[in-house]
Amino acid sequence: MIRIAIVEDEEYYVNELNGYLEKYQKECGEEFEVTVYRDGDGITAKYRAQFDIILMDIQMKFMDGMSAAEEIRKQDSEVVIMFITNMTQYAIRGYEVNALDYILKPVSYFAFSQKLGRAIARIRKRGSRSITIPVKGGMIRLNVSDIYYIESVGHNLIFHSTTGNHMAAGTMKSIAEELTDASFSRGNKCYLINLEHVEGIRDKCAIVRGEALQISRPRMNDFMQELTQYWGDSK
Repeated sequence: MIRIAIVEDEEYYVNELNGYLEKYQKECGEEFEVTVYRDGDGITAKYRAQFDIILMDIQMKFMDGMSAAEEIRKQDSEVVIMFITNMTQYAIRGYEVNALDYILKPVSYFAFSQKLGRAIARIRKRGSRSITIPVKGGMIRLNVSDIYYIESVGHNLIFHSTTGNHMAAGTMKSIAEELTDASFSRGNKCYLINLEHVEGIRDKCAIVRGEALQISRPRMNDFMQELTQYWGDSK
């Protein structure tokens, strides 16, 4: 199931894009879940990193597509954004929000299907798992492989990642269960460490991106076994 949002204020193009998506599903055997928004503020108001692809009109009444994309990128670095416009000059600005492509109006099915296929290929190639975490003011989506380690502080979790540190309410037990099938190992009661980023072990600490994370005595044997197995499987 691929989750797609159409953000378009003109009824004609909403119907056309929906029709193209239905046709593509039949031709290519894909399964889409489609949600329609009539303006940029509609999708940003309660955005929860819930889509795989966003088909975004640029010229809309209340919030234009470029501004909406900028807001979405603050929470979601993974979603594929494709702009729909009749003005080619907007294509250059699309790079500012890491847009995959732009589709010129009037939209032909051939051009649409080619670009949609490219978007789906990116999703398939990415193939990596992501998690959505609640943060102050909303939600963000993190690629699991981008997380260095997770730290428990009081009733909160700090996700140390390639995109910075993100604090969310939660328990170490719940996040460990959610990531049980990923390459994470408990270093102690405060650290859940992504083995993908462990550079080595020194002085009873796991070295993660140059930072020394203490491994507790009860966890040392299990941690070393899990790390050794991960390194062996990664060869």
